[in-house]
Amino acid sequence: MNDSTVTLPWLVIREDDNGNRYRVGRYATRAEAQRIADSLDGRGHKQLYWVERLGHDGPAVAHD
Repeated sequence: MNDSTVTLPWLVIREDDNGNRYRVGRYATRAEAQRIADSLDGRGHKQLYWVERLGHDGPAVAHD
């Protein structure tokens, strides 16, 4: 990695009614990712949104 590379380790994941999961976006901070997940979750749809941290072994769910 060089100085111009931006690390975006926080993911927002969406799960639909059929159990399909999609990455909504990648973010630099957990707070930013959580803000996006909360805003999407607040729209009243039945999809589930959560934040995960991308680690060396793949994504890991971030808990409060």
